[in-house]
Amino acid sequence: MAEQTDAALLRLADVSRSYGDREVLRSVTLDVAPGECVVLMGDNGSGKSTLLRLAAGRERPTSGEVLFDGVPIDEDDAVTRARVATVMDPGAHYPDLTVREHLMLVALAHGLGDEAEDAVQAVLEDHRLDGHGDVVPSALSSGQTQALLLAAAFVRPHDLLVLDEPEQRLDAHARQELAARLAGHRDRGTAVLLATHHGALAEVADRVLTLDGGVPVTAPPDQPSERGSR
Repeated sequence: MAEQTDAALLRLADVSRSYGDREVLRSVTLDVAPGECVVLMGDNGSGKSTLLRLAAGRERPTSGEVLFDGVPIDEDDAVTRARVATVMDPGAHYPDLTVREHLMLVALAHGLGDEAEDAVQAVLEDHRLDGHGDVVPSALSSGQTQALLLAAAFVRPHDLLVLDEPEQRLDAHARQELAARLAGHRDRGTAVLLATHHGALAEVADRVLTLDGGVPVTAPPDQPSERGSR
């Protein structure tokens, strides 16, 4: 089990999740503090996505509890919506809005106000979408669509990022840029929890939790972080 810390922003305490008679997660304990990145690894079907849905408040555990800033997390709660950004659903965009309109809506809905236009332009450039701001998502390639989902998460304020294999459909250069961007957000105090199969993203981790059949099999809190060992 991963080490607990009083500074945790996100806490999963002895969490299990079942669907009928099928147990998908069993007795997972995990803390993520501000300025920390925890990476989930494991084979497909190991429970990573289920853990992320619990961490984002999209589902409730069968037993145990999931707390965000000391309060049970619920994605419908206003605090959760304001402070937790996710990249988990491939179709999480407005199909009838242009790329720029979608990002502007996200930015304005999260209180950027007069800063929204500059913020949108910045994420368009960061994700190599600045030449596609006036097209609808259906005109994007699969990699560009993934870049749009990431841009929507990064354009808004957030204290916690929950990402399910965010490297999907990105080319090698874009994956490297994503790793650097995640490291930057972590270093500025964002708590990051992500599942990945990609080595460059895993290198951003302060800790790695590996799941096998819904059970934690490695959670080495005593292992120095990449940042701490440099």
